[in-house]
Amino acid sequence: MEEIIKQFPKLTENQLLQFRKLEELYQDWNAKINVISRKDIDELYTKHVLHSLAIAKIQPFEPGTYILDVGTGGGFPGIPLAILFPETRFYLIDVIAKKIKVVQAVAEGLGLKNIKAEQMRAENVKGDYDFIVSRAVTNMPDFVSWIKDKIKKQNKHELKNGILYLKGGDLTEELKNFPNATEYNIAEFFSNEFFETKKVVHLALKFKS
Repeated sequence: MEEIIKQFPKLTENQLLQFRKLEELYQDWNAKINVISRKDIDELYTKHVLHSLAIAKIQPFEPGTYILDVGTGGGFPGIPLAILFPETRFYLIDVIAKKIKVVQAVAEGLGLKNIKAEQMRAENVKGDYDFIVSRAVTNMPDFVSWIKDKIKKQNKHELKNGILYLKGGDLTEELKNFPNATEYNIAEFFSNEFFETKKVVHLALKFKS
């Protein structure tokens, strides 16, 4: 929590309360439905919450923005981002029903009104989004094929509409067919050694009419 407060000093009292409640909610739900590995639950704030918030260091979301979180698992990166940006709308999807059950319960426990969570395949999602976020659910070529027709036409951020993807390691091979992809090293923002090889990848995608 200390690092979150340091990195995002303008959090309201309600946001601080919501971030603090995450640990209790996830520990409670993880005991019933294992959505986070046992060793990671002890490092929830570094490996899951702060990692998710790295996206906000690359591109803060304007009010009225629509975000699709594909393969959200237990709610990452969507839930931490939804706390940080209460005026942004988040649609969290995963193919595994029990994970969505946890996401819905955590969002309800936090009083988050800007989240909708459903069991859904990315290919079946209707509507257009400013950004599509995810945390390494698959390789980039496959991911792009799932969501390439779901991007809004009108840009309202510094970065162009498209994908903001949390990935680690050497991505040269994976991104070779995407010359306009930009890699941002998370270690430039967060000092914890966990982030040394972690990145946010931005890939602008054109609106498909």
